[in-house]
Amino acid sequence: MAQLLKIYEENPNSKEIDKVVAVLKKGGLIIYPTDTVYGLGCDITNNKALEKIARIKGVKLEKANFSFICNDLSHLSDYVRQIDTPTYKILKRALPGAYTFILPGNNNLPKVFKKKKTVGIRVPDNTIARAIVKELGNPIISTSIHDEDELLEYTTDPELIFEKWKDLVDIVIDGGYGDNLASTIIDLTDDVPIVIREGKGSLDIL
Repeated sequence: MAQLLKIYEENPNSKEIDKVVAVLKKGGLIIYPTDTVYGLGCDITNNKALEKIARIKGVKLEKANFSFICNDLSHLSDYVRQIDTPTYKILKRALPGAYTFILPGNNNLPKVFKKKKTVGIRVPDNTIARAIVKELGNPIISTSIHDEDELLEYTTDPELIFEKWKDLVDIVIDGGYGDNLASTIIDLTDDVPIVIREGKGSLDIL
């Protein structure tokens, strides 16, 4: 059964962050807060963990559209082909923030994603999520946790999330109430930015 771990966003406790990172390094799954909805994540370099998440979501791993959660833009060149200055300026304006940017992937993508031409990059405005990624040393894969209730697209209460997910994941981080509005998704792979989904992030950055 999962552990429910309280971490405060104002000043995340480094011991608690280390606990989460240790679980990720062993191939564990976590549910964690972002600046939008709670996410389900694992270490991007652990294939078994990636497969577990794909199974939970009911998708084939190589076809899954998972986001890469980064601490800042310094990891970009690890997974993204060189981008032009206007694109970089949009990223700088928007991040950290409630956006997922679709960017052209490069040859360093984890093996399971090699066939994908693009990658979704997130740098959430949430100190817990970013502290985990920073300590881990590479991005985590992320996907939103949807609610089966048709009225509620996303669950916002960490204790309710824990009740529902405790047998599927290793840690549920209680970082306070989440939002129920997902990130804004913008495709930057072409000359003109294309808004795929308008969510919490404002379109004023374009």
